Amino acid sequence: MRKLFAFYSIVFFIFLGSNSWAKRIIVNASNSSISSVKHAIEIAQSNDTILVKSGVYQESDLIITKPLTIISENATIDGQNKGEIFIVKADSVTIKNFTIINVGTSYIKDFAAIRVRDSKAFNIENNTIKELFFGIYLEKSKNGRVVNNKIYGKAKNEFNSGNGIQLWYCNQILIQGNYVEKVRDGIYLEFSNYCTIDNNTSKDNVRYGLHFMFSNNDTVTNSRYINNGAGVAIMFSKFMQMRHNVFSDNWGSAAYGVLLKEVNDTQIYANTFSNNTTAINIEGSNRVTYTHNDFISNGWAINSRGANYHNKVNYNNFLNNSFDLLYHGQLNQNSFDSNYWSNYTGYDLDKDGIGDISHRPIKLFSYVVNNTPEAIIFLRSLFVDIIDFSEKVSPVFTPDNLVDHKPQIKKINHDKNN
Repeated sequence: MRKLFAFYSIVFFIFLGSNSWAKRIIVNASNSSISSVKHAIEIAQSNDTILVKSGVYQESDLIITKPLTIISENATIDGQNKGEIFIVKADSVTIKNFTIINVGTSYIKDFAAIRVRDSKAFNIENNTIKELFFGIYLEKSKNGRVVNNKIYGKAKNEFNSGNGIQLWYCNQILIQGNYVEKVRDGIYLEFSNYCTIDNNTSKDNVRYGLHFMFSNNDTVTNSRYINNGAGVAIMFSKFMQMRHNVFSDNWGSAAYGVLLKEVNDTQIYANTFSNNTTAINIEGSNRVTYTHNDFISNGWAINSRGANYHNKVNYNNFLNNSFDLLYHGQLNQNSFDSNYWSNYTGYDLDKDGIGDISHRPIKLFSYVVNNTPEAIIFLRSLFVDIIDFSEKVSPVFTPDNLVDHKPQIKKINHDKNN
């Protein structure tokens, strides 16, 4: 017991000694001794805290090569469009509470308001970024936090704008509580795994609200993707999870709530898709489960473009979509059972909650509109009802086994706790 006590005493005094050297540095624009953030970073020692007082600081290329906590007290960093502003090259760095404006624009270098490079255990929190090229750019970093930041861009097209939050070759990053608008991609991950994207809002972005490329085992929860060029794109990725998100008002000729291309072994659960041109667009994706989602007033709820196998579309609500399903190909190896379809016209004589006749979710007219969009003006005509009925009776364009064998009579109440 004495040895154990002595050991913890030594650890305590070592810890106390290592932190007793840490100090607090005050930056004040009216203070002649330390009036710039760059000067404070240069004189700071590892684990020091820098407090930046209220004011506008015209600075850029603030390179951080040691563990520091840098906190603003209502300070604005104006980069004067010269280049990057904060560049983190050390572990255990915190940048918090800043307003950052006027990031440089370059078509050779991806200038960012905050760049984190080869770092871990960092914390980028509660910053507001305006007049930007890229907002927060993480590369080859891990075990960090990007939390409660606000990013306001002015992007007009994707060729002269950057992304709000970008990850490149990163792992185990928490991206939570951020708001991003009017940039190219709100949040972009490339070769980034085991990341958590939670409770973010990404809206009015030129291309995607959230974009994955070659990323695996990431989780997207409790977030909102509104009025983007497309809500979320997942490409060449696997073992992804998307739960309790809202995808709405993503309208346009190539707009989707979610785009899946070459995606495998992924779960899309308890999301709401409303008022999108296409809620989910799928191509070359296998073993994906779509369960307990609500598809409400979309153009197409699901557009399966081909080479999609062993997917499960079960226990979803399809409510007042123009077309619930568009399916390309004559081979169906996917399950579409146990959904609620608002246009189901069957009956339930035995009162077990399951329709007594199977439901064919595909309308022949959906193929016509897909190939000739102008034909949508005939959507409510008698002619459309006739050709759709003929396809149900004798399928020609759709697989004979593409049916819901257990259509639900009542709208499904999802368990919101899962």
